[in-house]
Order: sequence, then structure tokens, then C-alpha cells
Amino acid sequence: METIYNAELTDWNELAKRPTLDFSELELKVQEIISKVVKGGDKALIELTYKFDDVNLVSLKVSAQEFENAKLKVDEELKQAIHLAKKNIELFHEKQFLTESKVETAKGVTCWRKSLPIQNVGFYIPGGSAPLFSTLLMLGVPALIAGCKSITVCTPADKEGNIHPAILFAADLLGIKNIYKIGGAQAIAAMAFGTESIPKADKLFGPGNQYVTCAKQLLANKQVAIDMPAGPSELAVIADESCIPSYVAADLLSQAEHGTDSQVVLISNCKDVIQNVKKELDGQLNLLPRKQIAERALTNSKLILVQNLQQAIDFSNFYAPEHLIIAAENAEALAEQVLNAGSVFIGNFSCESAGDYASGTNHTLPTNGFAKAYSGVSVDSFVKKITFQNVSPSGLLSIGNAIEIMAQAEGLDAHKNAVTIRLKDILKKNGN
Repeated sequence: METIYNAELTDWNELAKRPTLDFSELELKVQEIISKVVKGGDKALIELTYKFDDVNLVSLKVSAQEFENAKLKVDEELKQAIHLAKKNIELFHEKQFLTESKVETAKGVTCWRKSLPIQNVGFYIPGGSAPLFSTLLMLGVPALIAGCKSITVCTPADKEGNIHPAILFAADLLGIKNIYKIGGAQAIAAMAFGTESIPKADKLFGPGNQYVTCAKQLLANKQVAIDMPAGPSELAVIADESCIPSYVAADLLSQAEHGTDSQVVLISNCKDVIQNVKKELDGQLNLLPRKQIAERALTNSKLILVQNLQQAIDFSNFYAPEHLIIAAENAEALAEQVLNAGSVFIGNFSCESAGDYASGTNHTLPTNGFAKAYSGVSVDSFVKKITFQNVSPSGLLSIGNAIEIMAQAEGLDAHKNAVTIRLKDILKKNGN
């Protein structure tokens, strides 16, 4: 990791840069995959899965028997952990579903807003060396609370054509049965357009590799809505002399092991903290099975010495991390100053892994600085909000003239007439 001492404000743009991918060539490949799926449907999916994953699929959909077999393969300890995580995620997300009140904006004019579920949603759940069954919980729980009618899940199969049993156990626990053995850009295309077997989704959720990310970006707002702009995982840690360096190092590595393009940043006002964390990183890194991945991610990462904790908070808000840990003496007070972050972890014992799995908050979060404008996934992500208004004759009398004046000022005579024609009838009925 690069160490930066006493960074100046003029350096912040450079320090906040993320690892970048050149999508120009990738886009051509992904667009070709999308076109094949649109034209060939299920047949194209089977061919592309064989080409890219070397998996010869007999059927796309996971069978009832495969669900039953998966239950037997997941040990009881993991089952209990998944149950606990589901319970906590439900507790946190159930409180997000609020009923809004009707508002009388003027006498006889009543307005209100209603949250209605997005009918058809699609989830992409990564498989491979890190099967993210936790992401299925993070997406499935709020979708079910919101009341989504149809949930489709695509996740890549192993070489034998099987889905990781923990993913199927989590899906079964949630009551999600439409699981398809498809990965990559072809899975995104299948859910965006629909095929003979896979239903078309109105909105897509979930992380993935660069092909998945590129496909989501290409199709966003053209063919299908997506959860948020997503990129490699990232973590910032603000730490002072009260932190525990071994904890900080463990947290940094927990994100670095996600992928070679992940990024972690330590921001501290104490030189000793930086040196001690650096030593811990060297020791802990050698113990990781995913050492090579984490080691490469650390080349994208930084240890930054700042003058004080206020400057640390200011830089963090500028950086807008996906995850932010505050391991400092006045962590709660500092947390009140956070303006931009996907999710915040307060104190030495609030490890980022808690939010990834079982504290209850959602781990599907904005990356690459998008925390300045985007929120993480919540129940709101699975609903659209429709406004209603009920204008009575007396209500139109109270606001009609203002509407006419404004419409005329904008040169929209038909808008004005839609009010005028009604006002004449109302006044005639009232004897005026």
C-alpha cells in the first residue's frame, strides 16, 4: 500500500481516484452477447454458458429435487447463521415501510402518495469462488417486504452444472423458486429482455464481474432499471490512537479479498497507527487463502496521514466510500459529520463484516463515489411511489386562476383551457 504523509487539499482528487476499467473494448463484447441472447433466447444461453463457463447445461432452471438436495448439503451451523441473518435483516427492513398521510394542500384539494411494489425483479448472485448467498438475503428480504410479485434469480453453476447449496438454501428459506443456472452478461440480458424460460424483469439488482457490470450499465434506463451504478468493493477506515491496529488491518483485508480491483483506504491523524497497521497487514495477509487477490487489491490502496480527525472526516466525505469504519475515541460524534458514505460502522467492534452478513443493514451499496448521490438497497428500492390528487369543484375554484395564469405565461393554452372549461361549468352551476 502506498503511504501518503500530510496530503494537501490539492492532492485530494488524485487520492480519491478508484481503479479504472476501460469499458470501450468490453462494451463491444458485451453488446454481442446481449444481441445473441435477444435473438437466440434459451438456446443462446446454453451455448454461451458452455463457451464461457465450460458448463454443459441440460436445463436452465433449478429443479425441486435440487432444492431438496441442497438442504442436505448445508451443515446445521451455517443454516442457523443464515436464519439469524435473515431475522435481523427483516427486523431492520420492516421498519422502512411507511404509510404516508393524505395532505389537503388547499381547501378541496387533497394529495397523497402511495408506495406500490415493482412487479417483476431480477437478482444476479455471483457464484464461483465466493458464492454470495448473503446477497440473496440482502435483496430477497426487502423485495418480499415490498411485495414484489415475481422474483427471478440468475447465478452461475459449477462445472457439474450445480448451484452452490447455500444459495439454494437461502432461496428456499425466502420462498424464491425461480433460480436459473446462468452467469455473466448473458444472465443480465436474459432478465432484461426475457427468454422462453426466464421472465423479463422490470428492475435488476446485484453485484457481478466486469461483464455483468458492463451489461447492467448498457441496458440501464434503455431496457431495464438497475439498482445503482456499481463497481469494485471499497472501504475507508478513519482511525486514531485509540484504534486496535490488528482490527483495522483485518477490516482492510476483508474488503481487499473481494477482488483485485477492490480498494481500501486508511485515514489517520497518527503516524504510529499507520506504521502499526502496515505491520499487521503484512502478517495477516500471509494467512489468507485469497492472499494473491488481496495483495493485488492493496496495490490500488492507500495509507493516508492527515493533520487531525476533522481533516479525516472531510477527506472521507470527499472520497464517499462504499463502507466507512470510524475507529476513533469520539466515533459517534464523528459519525454525525458523515455526509457521504454507503454504510457507516462506528467504533472498534463494528467490523464491516457485520454489515455484510448479520447486523441487519443492507450490504448492496453505492461504490466509486456514487455515495454522494445514491443510497444502498432498501425496501424503497423495490417500490415505485405514485402520487394521487382529488380536486373537488371548490378546490378547482381555489387554485384554478393560478393554474390559468401560469399556463398562459408558459404559452401552453391547452393547459389553461383544461381549467377554464371546468371553471365555467362550475360557475354556471353555482349561478354565476
